[in-house]
Amino acid sequence: MRFEASDERELVKRLLRGSHRSLRMYYTRYSPRLMAFIGSRVQSGEDAEEILHDTLLSALDSLAIFTGRSSLFTWLCGIARHEIADYYRRQKIRSVVFSRLPFIEGFVSRALEPSAAMMRKEYERGVKVALGRLMPHYREILVLKYMDGMSVKEIAKRLGMSVKACESALTRARRAFVVAYEER
Repeated sequence: MRFEASDERELVKRLLRGSHRSLRMYYTRYSPRLMAFIGSRVQSGEDAEEILHDTLLSALDSLAIFTGRSSLFTWLCGIARHEIADYYRRQKIRSVVFSRLPFIEGFVSRALEPSAAMMRKEYERGVKVALGRLMPHYREILVLKYMDGMSVKEIAKRLGMSVKACESALTRARRAFVVAYEER
């Protein structure tokens, strides 16, 4: 489904003003196509979904620099390409270095991203605030997934729900998190 450039410009303006309704529209409008784009380049569905959310959040953080010279979707695909490249770069580093020398993982991470320390602290603070605003069930499922590193199947088992119900709850929790993160 294509959208007119004027519709996209208006959506961008409303997003920059902090419209929650526009944020939902942004996710609804671009998530499916962007997921197809990412999914065609990343084998793991879970990793593709994580890249999707990283892309959408990164785009929101950079929305002020969107010039409109291309469609918003094309711009999002460019951001997704960078996120995918980062994903494969991290995979390669982990498989080559960390499988042989796991004790240096923390050291190498800091050495590779020295300027990221301050950004990471700011991000972590924002995440804490956003998580604190969520319903306990959403907070729990996100913590299990992203902080404890559990798979959807493991989370479903732990919470006594079907995998499909867990995937749905995780999707709703992510959406709620995005709204809470933007409100912080």
